[in-house]
Amino acid sequence: MSQYRLHSGNLQYHDFPKLRELHQKRLASSLVATTSPWSRLKTAASAAGSLSSPKLMIPLITNRTFFGWTNTLTNKVENLQLKGLETVANARPTDPNAQYDFLSRLFQNHPQAVVDRVSHPMFRNFAVDSRIAVLYLQALAQTGRYSQFNLDDLVKRLEEREPGMKDILAAYSTESRQMSKQEQVIGMMNVLMGGGTAAAGSMAAMGAGRGFMSGGAAALAGGGLRGQDPKNPVYVQIYNPTSARAAFISLTGRVLIAFVVVSAISALLDEKGVGRGLGMNSGSKHIQQAQDTSNVSFDDVKGVDEAKAELQEIVMYLKNPAKFTRLGGKLPRGLLLTGPPGTGKTLLAKAIAGEADVPFFFSSGSQFEEVYVGLGAKRIRELFEAAKKKSPCIIFIDEIDAVGGSRKLKDQSALKMTLNELLVQMDGFEDNNGIIVIGATNFIESLDQALLRPGRFDKHITVPLPDVGGRKEILEMYAKKTKLDPNVDLNVLARGTTGFSGADLYNLMNQAALKASVDGLSSITMSVLEYAKDKILMGAERKTAVITKETARCTAYHEAGHALVAVLTDGAMPIHKATIMPRGASLGMVTMLPEGDQTSQSVKQMKAMMDVAMGGRVAEELVFGKEEATSGAMSDIANATAIARNMVTKYGFSEEIGLVNYGGSTGEEHASDETRNKIDAEVKRLTDASYKRARELLMKHTKQHKLLANTLLEYETLTGDEVRDLVKKGIRPKRPVINKDGGARGNQGVLSSGGSGKSRLSGLGKDSSSR
Repeated sequence: MSQYRLHSGNLQYHDFPKLRELHQKRLASSLVATTSPWSRLKTAASAAGSLSSPKLMIPLITNRTFFGWTNTLTNKVENLQLKGLETVANARPTDPNAQYDFLSRLFQNHPQAVVDRVSHPMFRNFAVDSRIAVLYLQALAQTGRYSQFNLDDLVKRLEEREPGMKDILAAYSTESRQMSKQEQVIGMMNVLMGGGTAAAGSMAAMGAGRGFMSGGAAALAGGGLRGQDPKNPVYVQIYNPTSARAAFISLTGRVLIAFVVVSAISALLDEKGVGRGLGMNSGSKHIQQAQDTSNVSFDDVKGVDEAKAELQEIVMYLKNPAKFTRLGGKLPRGLLLTGPPGTGKTLLAKAIAGEADVPFFFSSGSQFEEVYVGLGAKRIRELFEAAKKKSPCIIFIDEIDAVGGSRKLKDQSALKMTLNELLVQMDGFEDNNGIIVIGATNFIESLDQALLRPGRFDKHITVPLPDVGGRKEILEMYAKKTKLDPNVDLNVLARGTTGFSGADLYNLMNQAALKASVDGLSSITMSVLEYAKDKILMGAERKTAVITKETARCTAYHEAGHALVAVLTDGAMPIHKATIMPRGASLGMVTMLPEGDQTSQSVKQMKAMMDVAMGGRVAEELVFGKEEATSGAMSDIANATAIARNMVTKYGFSEEIGLVNYGGSTGEEHASDETRNKIDAEVKRLTDASYKRARELLMKHTKQHKLLANTLLEYETLTGDEVRDLVKKGIRPKRPVINKDGGARGNQGVLSSGGSGKSRLSGLGKDSSSR
């Protein structure tokens, strides 16, 4: 009935679906033909394997598919697996594990093929153990092909593989000679599956004259066929033959289909507005209303008094709109806050809402842009719709340049939709009375001009860096939240933090509080605040850096040259601190800070800055010679060159070039070749003159230069007052010496014993003469 072909000694099966169809027809016909209770009992026993042993269960093989599309794929995968297992089994005929793996997989859907393979003489030498024999017997019972069963052959092959069962198998073979092949199959299955105990029971039953079948008849008389009485249940094992690969493919298909369906439904609901009605967008980040802003007022904003004054009228309008509209006037719809980062733009917007006590919606420009086309414009509409319901109110959009950037022709239309919607909502066909939009950005030059015109953002308020008075106010505000030492002078700290924003000052106080806590202090002292300021200005100290005496000496003379020129040059900024302690990427630096806020520089001041920058290189050449000068002056030369080029191309301080401004990073944009040559010559003239002035000054004050360098080697760091006392009065600091090893630092043991002065040439790093 089954179809197979012999090729080169291998049995290859074909047309598996046809075999299944023939087997089902044969089984149906055999069940119809057996009408008596005894025949039905034997048929059920042949299908189940045994009436008495609950270990034998009817295998119910199921194929679960999704829309039926995986049937073909599953069959192909099954055939590939069977071919692979068959190849391994044929290559290892004496390996029972290889045979069992193939036959057990083959038995799941093709039991008739299992019968053919075990019964065929061609596979007589293939290994058979008790596991394979049980599979073979179950296949015989399931297909009803008992005529192919040869008890003697099976017993002989089992005895070869499992000698321990030789006596049991021999006894059973002798006692079962008078049985039919069907009864032999069932009895042999009990012997193999029940072990020695089951075999002994079977032998005793058969010794009483077909005791095995009599027991089956008794079972029929007592309870009928299995499944007809609750006391005799049918044991069903559900087995899904789908492989892991097929299951993964099926699961992937289901997930993809579910994703497409859910996405389509979500998009449909969102388009119809059902999602908003069901609260699906209630947690959207682009619509966020501050719950409580009453605790923030203009008193909490320090250092920007001018900006606060301009915003007062907004608060008055929100509190009493009729006062402004009685004469037909209208307040600006949009306010644009611009300025450097950390100056308090967001805090000002919160203060407006807190003072006016109105709803405050806040968002960020980046929250409107997504990968979906049109979603940004939709979110803008939703934000203004929510604001209309609670007008008068404030909408604050932080970093508005992310959504309001200048439009360009090459931009995709989808990128312009969000900005176009914002323009329409702020001043379009419909009025949005009672809604004030406040935008904040650090790059006003990047915003689209349509957004900046009157009627939209028609009031621009600059929030600058705080001046010295504003810095003191900010420091005092943060000092109230900490515990300061009574000797702390915030005026000195405010003067020494030129260019600091409000966020920088907060960071300074926070760093000082952490340092005082680590050191175990009961309050924040002035020295701790100076430490925090130096850390922000110059970087953290590298106390573990390995510095040789030669490197330290070169660094000390280099920094002493900067400091000496700064003290003795008219127009130079005061020295804040000079150090040879490694910080960041530099081995030493001289920090200079103005005494107050500096808005512009004179020619004298710029030339003094160039002289100070040249002082380091000149000092190295005078002390060590030109051949021993190092690359540590790289940043100094760059700073001096930048100042000279700006004087020539930007500020008009060159008689040769005249009062002309040239753009570009190098100051030579739109300049002719002849003019560029003149610019380069003028820059070189200014830097050379600065080098000569610094050289003359250091040669004249060699004694002070040497004293300052040696003091730096001993104390590592000197304040501005200590540097001035050393240079002008020759007074050394009145405090203990820190370094007595000539400036050497770190574990010197890691260096070679034959170190020479050349080591100081290996990367002095950059140093800063002005910051």
